[in-house]
Amino acid sequence: MQPHGRIVVGVDGSAPARAAVRWAARLADLTGGPLEAVAVWDFPCLYGEHGLVPPTLDGFGPERRAAAILAETAGLAETATDRAVPLRRHLKAGPPGPALVAAATGAALLVLGNRGHSTPPDTPLGTVAQYCLHHARCPVVIVRET
Repeated sequence: MQPHGRIVVGVDGSAPARAAVRWAARLADLTGGPLEAVAVWDFPCLYGEHGLVPPTLDGFGPERRAAAILAETAGLAETATDRAVPLRRHLKAGPPGPALVAAATGAALLVLGNRGHSTPPDTPLGTVAQYCLHHARCPVVIVRET
């Protein structure tokens, strides 16, 4: 089978993102296209008397958390199909929407969960998914939690 285009899946550890990984892995298995998981981390800033400053919380490590989510993602991709689907992992820094759109440049497909951790449960589509739908230059598939 001739391999098809690259499939990029955004991951954040949420249940919809885990469903998106399983969906993307099954599609990559069917098409032979390469699968890439992208986790994005951003160091939040607080506004203080000296302007925007990062919080000083002991043990707070958004980059470490994103790396752990990527490691978990590899296991999900491996168990989603009968064969192990090779998964390339990428850790990106910055705002999630723009970082995912940039990671999907030249991809055949961007796959996302419908909402992440910070979106209220009754909201059908989170802000990152909305951003990617409007700005990605490739087709976007939104997967709901199953």
